[in-house]
Amino acid sequence: MESLDLKISGMHCESCVRVVEKALRRAAGVGDASVNFAAGKASVIYDPALTSPELLVAEIVNKGYGARVIEAVDTAGDDRLYHEEVRALRTQLIVGAIFAVPALVLGMSMMQAPPWWHGYALWFLATPVQFYVGGPFYRGALAALKNRSSTMDTLVTLGTSAAYGYSLYLLLFEGGGADQYFETSAVLITLVVFGKYLEAVSRRRTSEAIRKLEKLFPGEASVIRNGVEARVPVGEVDPDETVVVRPGEQVPLDGEIIRGRTTLDESMVTGESIPVARGEGDPVIGSTINREGVFSMRVTRVGSETMLARIIRLVEDAQMRKAPVQRFADRVSSWFVPAVIAVAAATFLVWFFLLDAEPGFALVAAVSVLVIACPCALGLATPTAIMVGTGMGAAEGILIKGGAALETAGSLDHVVFDKTGTITRAEPRVTAVRVREDAGERRCIAIAAGLERGSEHPLAAAVVKKAEAEGIEPLEMDGFTAHPGRGVEALVEGTRYRIGSVRFIAESGTDTEYFRETVEAFEREGTTTVMLAGEGGPLAVFALRDTVRPDAADAVAGLHAMGLRTAMITGDNERVARTIARETGIMSFRAGVLPGEKADVIAGLQREGRVAMIGDGINDAPALARADIGIAMGSGTDIAMEAGDVVFMKDDLLSLPRAIRLSRLTMGRIRLNMFWALFYNVVGIPVAAGLLYPWTGWLLSPMIAGGAMAMSSVSVVLSSLMLRTKKF
Repeated sequence: MESLDLKISGMHCESCVRVVEKALRRAAGVGDASVNFAAGKASVIYDPALTSPELLVAEIVNKGYGARVIEAVDTAGDDRLYHEEVRALRTQLIVGAIFAVPALVLGMSMMQAPPWWHGYALWFLATPVQFYVGGPFYRGALAALKNRSSTMDTLVTLGTSAAYGYSLYLLLFEGGGADQYFETSAVLITLVVFGKYLEAVSRRRTSEAIRKLEKLFPGEASVIRNGVEARVPVGEVDPDETVVVRPGEQVPLDGEIIRGRTTLDESMVTGESIPVARGEGDPVIGSTINREGVFSMRVTRVGSETMLARIIRLVEDAQMRKAPVQRFADRVSSWFVPAVIAVAAATFLVWFFLLDAEPGFALVAAVSVLVIACPCALGLATPTAIMVGTGMGAAEGILIKGGAALETAGSLDHVVFDKTGTITRAEPRVTAVRVREDAGERRCIAIAAGLERGSEHPLAAAVVKKAEAEGIEPLEMDGFTAHPGRGVEALVEGTRYRIGSVRFIAESGTDTEYFRETVEAFEREGTTTVMLAGEGGPLAVFALRDTVRPDAADAVAGLHAMGLRTAMITGDNERVARTIARETGIMSFRAGVLPGEKADVIAGLQREGRVAMIGDGINDAPALARADIGIAMGSGTDIAMEAGDVVFMKDDLLSLPRAIRLSRLTMGRIRLNMFWALFYNVVGIPVAAGLLYPWTGWLLSPMIAGGAMAMSSVSVVLSSLMLRTKKF
């Protein structure tokens, strides 16, 4: 299965979204499809053996909408489409105003015995608005009818056509008179277009975070070709080419420094404001700023594979994924338009047949019902808030992968920490070495370093660094075997050696009693012990100590202040775990847990509530997947970006309480948006139907109803944008 993103045009409300989603999901070879009204995009999972992007685009076009494949980051293309949409709406609005305003003035002057030509003048003014400005509504309504569905276009078309058609009948067959509604339909269409124009402008701001990221892409790079340096477009640079970067320039692409040293500003990617030093062999991220020094780099990734492009794709994917709360809006919108049409018809029939109202009075009430009800506000309530919330997080180096993750993060009960690399720095050092009396310390360190060179575990790196610090050359090994979370073994000079946890050494059949007191003494001091054993028994014990992150205690305190319970799981021994938990304030811990067992611990906690697991994204994948939400600490590593539902691009544990606060703020705004969207319709529709008329004499004018409908969507978008003023 492959994924595909499509840009969709012509959608006017959540009902349009359902039409497009249904068309895509019913297409042959499509596994799943999700459409985001606010972003105007569709994300499709499909089988290339059964369908193609061209066929999927055709499916959407057949439903009356426009579609194109999004192949890569295309800021210019998106800007062009946006400006075309706004320009078209502005033209419609201007034309509508030119004809509708005089029609309104003329209509208001017809209160008392208007001359015969007034009706024809109004007909002349209303017709261009009805069929030119309102043309897109007719086309949308016809497309919806062809698809056996109904949309906002259906409501607007029915309401304005009823007013226009009834007025035309009176003018041509009843001699005209004051009881006509040409100006009503003209002003109504103009107001709806005005609302759509404001909505398009304000909705654009919800995706501002992505546009800012897209604009970070540099345009050119200084490439060394045939021994000569040349400036070429970034798109023409290939992997493994050598690029020169000077002070003040952007790093054009992802790569590795091969010559020189520098300081880079990586804030646009990681959110970390402090520049970082980089030298030969260090990776560099495209679009970061070179603050000082000239360096040469070997390009490793280009185009859509660069870190920035992947971050943008991650944020876009997040904005495409619906939150579970959106299902409620989907269910409501599925019957919303048919229900409104039924209520409007019932309104006309009750007033005209049961209450003996004049036809014009009954028509006004029915038209008001049709135009005041708008499913757009309900459809925009969730996606606009998610777009703003995920954008705010991305700007701070917090990548939240979708609405579901955003919603879950705000309703957690437990947060479980991995120790090494999360609570601690993952940079342990060897603090002491004890060897058996008949074994030499330097030889034991040489054997241990030889074994650990094949491991990527932080404890292994500490042993290798110990050998380097002592000037000891690691011995060569053969037949290396890693036991994740336990230890490693290999042949050194024909003899099999093992190094790892005491438990690992004991389970391999070696008697560890010789070092029992030493191990206990080390563990009482809160250090981690690693044992080296040969075929004849244990040879040495290494004491290692990791440093707790300086922000760990504050992060844990922040979680407790929000009412969350905290726990830590680690493969380390109980004494070390207790020391770390005491220093950071973590409520509970589980020690001696293997990587494969961490998921079981998470499952146990899930019986008590929703659980988040935060790890380094490398050896915690099963636990991250098992948790209700997995949070990866990785400082932008590839593995971290794939591992979690939430990824912290900067190495900062304080991002954890901030992410949860952001989630709660966003979900609170979604609920507020939904409340007002529903409250507006629950109150507005009965008033428009004339429910209060017998007691108050209030009958909502269709023009007022149209203005209110137009502003309802704008108010929801502005409400979502207000999130940007909140601190988290």
